[in-house]
Amino acid sequence: MTRHDMLAYCLAKPGAWQDEPWEGDIVVKVHDKIFAFLGGDPTHSVGVKCGANRDEADEWLLRHPDAAHVMAYIGRSGWNNLDLGTSIEDDVLREAVDDSYATVVAKLPKKHRPTG
Repeated sequence: MTRHDMLAYCLAKPGAWQDEPWEGDIVVKVHDKIFAFLGGDPTHSVGVKCGANRDEADEWLLRHPDAAHVMAYIGRSGWNNLDLGTSIEDDVLREAVDDSYATVVAKLPKKHRPTG
């Protein structure tokens, strides 16, 4: 899976939109909350919420030690960078994005949750 493919997948989610809160760093949000970090070119990873806490997210590090990394600054809250085009299969990457999206949407006030 390429960075372009991952961005397209993220943007296909209901209510998803692309933002650049830091110059050159692409993120995908639902309402005003980030659910995927794609960084700047030529980043080849996606940052997603991989668990409710660091212990849950560490399971990714154990399963994919060469392709999953704790995200700087927000990693303590269960966010990991997952490398694209590595040992993590594309369907597993998509599932990780789906889970991150669902986690973020569930925390939004009902009036801000996308329908569809």
